[in-house]
Amino acid sequence: MQYGPPPAPDPETPPAMLATPTELLLLLTSALAGPQAEGEAPPPEASGGSGPDFYLLLIALVAVFYFVMILPEKKNRKKRNDMLAALKKGDKVMTNSGIYGSVAMVKDEVVTLQVADGVRMRFSRAAIQSVLTEDPEGAEAKESKEAGSAS
Repeated sequence: MQYGPPPAPDPETPPAMLATPTELLLLLTSALAGPQAEGEAPPPEASGGSGPDFYLLLIALVAVFYFVMILPEKKNRKKRNDMLAALKKGDKVMTNSGIYGSVAMVKDEVVTLQVADGVRMRFSRAAIQSVLTEDPEGAEAKESKEAGSAS
């Protein structure tokens, strides 16, 4: 251990920090601005919301938003409305709550489903999630039969 005053700094060793962060930021911005002639005014600052580039970017963003978000939703809504308008007696359907049944009666905005023998339930037309092309119980029986034959 050494006692006494700290050793003198070596003149060949560079100091740990040449400038404060603010001075470094100013140095960096002046370097990016490019060289200026003596007495020349600094270049005008670009404003963030003007010029044709801004409007082109805005139009491009609106177009992307329309084609990615709005157009597919319109197609899905139209497809669903067509499906609900085409409901008829005998269609196999599934409700939003997961109840399977066959349409027993359609009247205005009310759909009566037969979910079991002698059991009928009334739902709003909007509660119908999908019209099934295959009977769900038949699909389950088919899957269990295939699983049984595979083992």
